[in-house]
Amino acid sequence: MQRPIKMKTIGILGGMSNEATAEYYKMINAEVNKCLGNWDIAEILLYSVNFGNIEYFVRNKKWDDAKKYLMHNAANVEKGGADFLICVSNTMHKVLDDISDTIKIPFIHIVDPTAEAIKKAGLKKVGLLGTKATMESSFFKNRFKNKHNIELIIPNEEEQKIIDEIIFNELVKGIISEDSRRKYIEISKKMNQQGAQGLILGCTEIFLLLRQSDIPNLPMFNTTELHVKAAVKFALSSDS
Repeated sequence: MQRPIKMKTIGILGGMSNEATAEYYKMINAEVNKCLGNWDIAEILLYSVNFGNIEYFVRNKKWDDAKKYLMHNAANVEKGGADFLICVSNTMHKVLDDISDTIKIPFIHIVDPTAEAIKKAGLKKVGLLGTKATMESSFFKNRFKNKHNIELIIPNEEEQKIIDEIIFNELVKGIISEDSRRKYIEISKKMNQQGAQGLILGCTEIFLLLRQSDIPNLPMFNTTELHVKAAVKFALSSDS
């Protein structure tokens, strides 16, 4: 095998949260090693933002400020030499729809590999767990519906608050609670009763709490894992 092995440098816009970012780094390297074997891992350029800023922007709906902050840092990733970019937060994709106006390198949107997996499973209607900003906003639902013809079922207002509080007060801090797992399971089963054929783990920390074995009859789509696999596939491909 000729050295150095040619692969694209994966640009990661991270820090949202540090828990999710660490999982992305670990999972990307494990996936590359699974593909190439031996001692090979990914070539990565990681730019980790301050999650305190992100939390403030999200909780206070300062989306213009969030966009300016992330676009500036996305440009720094491109300047650093990344060949393409991923963002480790479902929620912050809200402000990245027109990221091609700022950077010229490809951007892999977290919705697209998730939607492809859902379509491959033959499903048309799925439930969504995520931050309140993700669940209540149209950006996520519209991309699934308009680009992939997938309908999302969303928890009610009270359930959204419960899900959101667990994410911000526990999961992003590495806290795993059995009581919180029980609440997520109850909400997920309710969406299943409302017609959800599957469940999107639409926050990149949720898979740390909720596992397929918790609800065996409801297929789960882990956005973190699916995003990682899409990034590695692109990094090892000849696509530009």
